[in-house]
Amino acid sequence: MSTSPPGRTERTGAPRPYLAFTDPAGQRRTVLARFGRASRRDPALPQRIRNGLLDDQGQQCVQVFLSAADAAHPAARALLDTEVGTALQLDRALEDTAYARLFPTVIGHELDTAEPFLLYAAPRGVPAGRTHVMSATDQRVFARDLTLALCLLEGQGLVPRGISPGTVLWDGASVQMWGLESIARAGRPRTPWGRPPYCSPEQHRGEGLVDARDAVWSAAQVLYQLVTGRPGPADRAPADLSQHRVLAGTLPGAFAPTAGGRPSPGELLELLAPEEARRLTLTVPADPTRPHREAFARALRAKRQAPVPEGHGGAGGADGPPPGEVLCPYCLENIRLDLDKLYVTDQQMQYRALDLSRISNPVRREDVMRGAVQQCTADPDFPEHHIPVPYLTHGRPLTVAMIGQSSTGKSHLLTQMIAEITDGGLEPHGVSWQSVNPEQHARFVRERVQPLRSGKVLDHTSGVGLDGFARFVESLLLTDAHGRVRPVAFFDLGGEDLVRTDGALRFLLGIDALVFVVDPALALPLPQLDEVRRRWGTEVDRDGDAAFGTVLDRLPRKGPYLETPAAMVLGKSDLLRFQPPVDRWLGEGPPAALGPDHFLEESGDVYALLRRHAGQAWLRPFDAFRRCTLHIASATGGQESQGRYPAGTGPRRVLEPLVSLLAMHGIIEAPEGAASFGVGREAQ
Repeated sequence: MSTSPPGRTERTGAPRPYLAFTDPAGQRRTVLARFGRASRRDPALPQRIRNGLLDDQGQQCVQVFLSAADAAHPAARALLDTEVGTALQLDRALEDTAYARLFPTVIGHELDTAEPFLLYAAPRGVPAGRTHVMSATDQRVFARDLTLALCLLEGQGLVPRGISPGTVLWDGASVQMWGLESIARAGRPRTPWGRPPYCSPEQHRGEGLVDARDAVWSAAQVLYQLVTGRPGPADRAPADLSQHRVLAGTLPGAFAPTAGGRPSPGELLELLAPEEARRLTLTVPADPTRPHREAFARALRAKRQAPVPEGHGGAGGADGPPPGEVLCPYCLENIRLDLDKLYVTDQQMQYRALDLSRISNPVRREDVMRGAVQQCTADPDFPEHHIPVPYLTHGRPLTVAMIGQSSTGKSHLLTQMIAEITDGGLEPHGVSWQSVNPEQHARFVRERVQPLRSGKVLDHTSGVGLDGFARFVESLLLTDAHGRVRPVAFFDLGGEDLVRTDGALRFLLGIDALVFVVDPALALPLPQLDEVRRRWGTEVDRDGDAAFGTVLDRLPRKGPYLETPAAMVLGKSDLLRFQPPVDRWLGEGPPAALGPDHFLEESGDVYALLRRHAGQAWLRPFDAFRRCTLHIASATGGQESQGRYPAGTGPRRVLEPLVSLLAMHGIIEAPEGAASFGVGREAQ
């Protein structure tokens, strides 16, 4: 439970229990709260439930929460996240309509804490499984309301994976559907869920894709038990449907063994209550994102129609160093392998010269060279710097720079991005990896990956050394589906790094790909971010990220657009995980196939969100680069509490920006080629 500094009662001096949470409008509330004894809502689920009273308004409530022990499990938190997200989505969609009564009323939630919780107003009615004999008229009203709730969920793309007599309440006049933790999005892969006979056979097995007609089976089972007093068969229609007038004409199809044979919720409502089906015409408000999506389509057309400068070189271009040479990412001079300038580090991390003449065994020689570095002397006036040998022996390297203010969480994002690569995240795209320098990689895992995954907040590490030029964070060797190996080096530069010295900017002239990371707390003046801004001591910046402008002003341009592939990432998206369209994309899994338009829809959603709430200044990178995709990602999956992430970190969609950039560079194959990836065809 999240608490503020306690007060004292006059009689006992005992602490007064304050409860802090976020309400559906995104505002923070702190109230006095008292709760009764907790119990399991369902023995098979981790959530606990208890009745309570909020003393600021004398409001009765129900708290659904996780104990600290249960909250340590990501799957348990995911269930509570699902319930909160569904409840808030329904609150937004049904606010000020007569249909809101069909679902629980949300009071607030607090999820980034050791014991996360959701607050509802007190339930209306008792579970259908505990109702007494119901008249035929009430049975028809019950069936109508239950099916109407399914129609409303279907309209939001949501499907209950299992409805039972215990999750449908009845107050003598109407239904209220609970159990929102069971909700899944239509079209997602089914996972095993629920208990027969209340979940459909295919849902219980976890086969195929979630379908709105899964819930029709569940509703039919609840209605059958309500009328007959007993559960139906788990895999077929009850044999005695024809003996019950309320069920005979409407439910036979609902018990089909597969979703394809069942009526949709709308078709079932037509059978049960045709007059209600005709009234179910919720006023659809004008889409507030439409003008921003139209602006996105215009921007894409302009990029496609603009001429590409001939022989554009520099970052991301076709030009490069002569054969056998690579571009030093530090001094930007061409360099080739020189066996007389190799060094290795000793136990004190000091460089000592490597004499290969003493190593005759070719296997050992190759292994030693893999951990060696070469001193670059291409520019005698440049500070001393060293390049890993594998970076020089596998063709032209690819350099990726993370750009943004230090508060954006770039270091966490880059750490999780590299961790997912080393976990095999690029293998579905035909790309494998190997460390460039095993010792450096082991240190990166030990000092960055392992602490972050265990829940530690990483310190910001400057991407610029004392000598004033940018340094690698990590580098990997990526092997594509054709066996071609390419070194990839990652830089992480904050705004303060970029303005500290002009030397830190020089490396941008040779960079091959850029990732611009947007901090939602700085960019989006949404009320649910006010508490975060207060806690961090920041404000909304209408002028955009200064680091973006510094980079864009430094990069050379030969035409209307910069030709370097780029990506923009709305980082820390867990701060907005219940805000459309962020809620949708954070739940999306990896793509089944990759094409040039794969990221078009997501890019349009992020563009519209930023343009609507943040303004065009935050979209300056998209406007500047010909090929630029936009993404939603969360490096941690939640917010820190007292210097740690309470349940560890759960990264979401951190690899998609890099997948896009690798496709634009041809390392990941796209069906229509790298040249078209990142622009897409005509936006709809």
